[in-house]
Amino acid sequence: MASQEQAPGIARRPSPTTILKLFVPSALGIFIFFVPLTIAGRTTIPLDHMVTGARTLLGDLSGFYALALIVAGALYPLVKGHWRRSLTERIFTVLKLAGVVAALMALTGWGPGFLHEPDMLPFLFDKLVIPVGLIVPIGAVFLALLISYGLLELVGVLLQPVMRPIWRTPGRSAIDAVASFVGSYSIGLLITNRVYQAGQYSAREAAIIATGFSTVSATFMIIVAKTLDLMSVWNAYFWLTLAITFLVTAITVRVPPLSRMNDEKTDGEPAASSGKRLSTAWNTGLDVAAKAPSLPKSVAVNVREGLVMAISILPSIMSVGLLGLLAAKYTPLFEWLGWLFYPFVAIWGLEEAAVLAQASAAGLAEMFLPALLMGDAGFVARFAAGVVSVSSVLFFSASIPCILSTSIPISVGRIVVIWFIRLALSLMLAVPAGYLVAMSAL
Repeated sequence: MASQEQAPGIARRPSPTTILKLFVPSALGIFIFFVPLTIAGRTTIPLDHMVTGARTLLGDLSGFYALALIVAGALYPLVKGHWRRSLTERIFTVLKLAGVVAALMALTGWGPGFLHEPDMLPFLFDKLVIPVGLIVPIGAVFLALLISYGLLELVGVLLQPVMRPIWRTPGRSAIDAVASFVGSYSIGLLITNRVYQAGQYSAREAAIIATGFSTVSATFMIIVAKTLDLMSVWNAYFWLTLAITFLVTAITVRVPPLSRMNDEKTDGEPAASSGKRLSTAWNTGLDVAAKAPSLPKSVAVNVREGLVMAISILPSIMSVGLLGLLAAKYTPLFEWLGWLFYPFVAIWGLEEAAVLAQASAAGLAEMFLPALLMGDAGFVARFAAGVVSVSSVLFFSASIPCILSTSIPISVGRIVVIWFIRLALSLMLAVPAGYLVAMSAL
């Protein structure tokens, strides 16, 4: 593990150019990723507005653009020879090829009718694949502003006293968490992967961030709340969901499999001496800014990584996501799986315990399924379903393929175990939270 005994500093007073190099790109990056703007009656971050604009500009061509990325993603492991690495790689290579077929069916309308129901191929292609296919490459253009010019390191030193004791991750991981929550899990994972590849996260830290912080965005929570008729208690739902999500993460980092993962890294954050945290953060950020490459070079590196990630994710979303949705709709798999979670709900005496447990288990296929399945339930059950849709984090229609497309060394088996722990803990916390909100609303 890299030594963190001595904080890097700048021997002489930094030049105005170095200070501008730290602040100008960082401020622009914060604006692009974190500052909501209202345009044409829609309030969201500038990056999301750009994605919407790009999709509007492409029009019907957006589907062909997504198909091109999917075909590239299916061919990539064959061209690079990645399919030879392991059995898992070979399985996912086959699934990516199947994703091309699924995308062609979605685009052309060809194939069995049941695959073209609104909650199957159209949902995957229009609501997941096209947006992710646009947001990852576009986000990659601006990602250099956040991670290459000292902001990550400056924030990291400042937030060490919060992040390290509670979540056992570096202070810089706060950037990942916020990016996921105000932007999307795909952007959060793109940041995590780049920082991990740079040796600034250990395998364990990267896995904690990927499985614990890379949740759906706050804007998507509004869709969940509307589906479950929870907008009347939006503030309670939002803040309790946020608290439960990160409380569950704080617990999961302390138990296997996350607690047993490799924690070595080559470029850790500097440890700040007592009373010198602000100066250490300032000097660390300036050090990085002074050594940072030119903006065009940083953007080129990030765009290349973003495109590789996008083409790796999209075919898997189409194939793995479709299999998960089919299993949830046409097989009893998630009903059976739901019984494993029944005790975590029944302990609170909820009448709809079995239904809630089974609906929550279906979230492994697609995070929106618990909300869809519990729309007509009682208030407490609906509230709990809304919480677990977000706090369980991991689902096969998108977030799991995203994680598997990164360099983070975590297997499907470990991801499913982490999902099980997260869902069990989420249900244990979400049901009493629902009772509390119900009582306060009376």
